[in-house]
Amino acid sequence: MKAAKYIKLEISDPNSSRQTIKHTPEGIRYLEVVDKCSSRIAFQDREFGRNIIRLGSSGEIDTLSVNSITCLGKNGFDILKTIKILTDLNVNVKAEKENLETINTDGSKNNTLLTLVNMMASIYQHEEKIKLEKQKQGIYSAKSKGVYKKNGGNKPKLNYSDFINKEKNKNCLLELKKGESIRKSAELSGVSLGTAVKVKKLAETNGDLY
Repeated sequence: MKAAKYIKLEISDPNSSRQTIKHTPEGIRYLEVVDKCSSRIAFQDREFGRNIIRLGSSGEIDTLSVNSITCLGKNGFDILKTIKILTDLNVNVKAEKENLETINTDGSKNNTLLTLVNMMASIYQHEEKIKLEKQKQGIYSAKSKGVYKKNGGNKPKLNYSDFINKEKNKNCLLELKKGESIRKSAELSGVSLGTAVKVKKLAETNGDLY
């Protein structure tokens, strides 16, 4: 096995993460990696992302195919970073949508593309630096006006007692204790399905539901 295909799934997708050995119509063996995770996670922080890099580092794969380079990171800079890491490991990144390959057919690196990757990475780094500077300026301005809040102005988190004693949440818990399903309890108490799930989980953790 020298090739792998990486498929990124959104959290809402009904399918699950998996790694499967498959074969092309020509009989070529490859590893298909289906990764279900949040798009906000950097490629190197994803379990299967780390595994792809490990396989490249050990020489077990020399080609990684993706539908689009957008699945290779949480943002532009992370995507370019992933491409550079894999190319430095002599893994050819092939993106179908963008119609690009980082290593030429003769085994040499696609220097034109890699120069562009490095240039774009520098631009993303510069933009991130500007963004952080603006945040610092905003915090300084808010502090000088006496309106700065460390939590960004968000409401403080409720403790379990305050959360569960909200009228609708309390009613939801009562329905769950009666043996109703999460969906039915949510419907009867007028809370969202997500809130009902949270009520059940917290109640079980705190010994109010068995």
